Amino acid sequence: MRESATPVFRLCFRSLFDGRGFAFPCDEKGKVDLDRLSEQARNNYLYARAMVGRELALPAVEASPA
Repeated sequence: MRESATPVFRLCFRSLFDGRGFAFPCDEKGKVDLDRLSEQARNNYLYARAMVGRELALPAVEASPA
């Protein structure tokens, strides 16, 4: 049996000020499946999207560490 070689990605929103940020699982194009997030994670995602340019930088797709 072969293991899936599909890499796992995350969409990262980095803070413009203090080095903190948010990261959410996504596909290689940066699409986040909101239905698979917990309510708290979904709220954080929506907050992060709203704060781009104010508190957070544009999101970037990154390979998740193994």
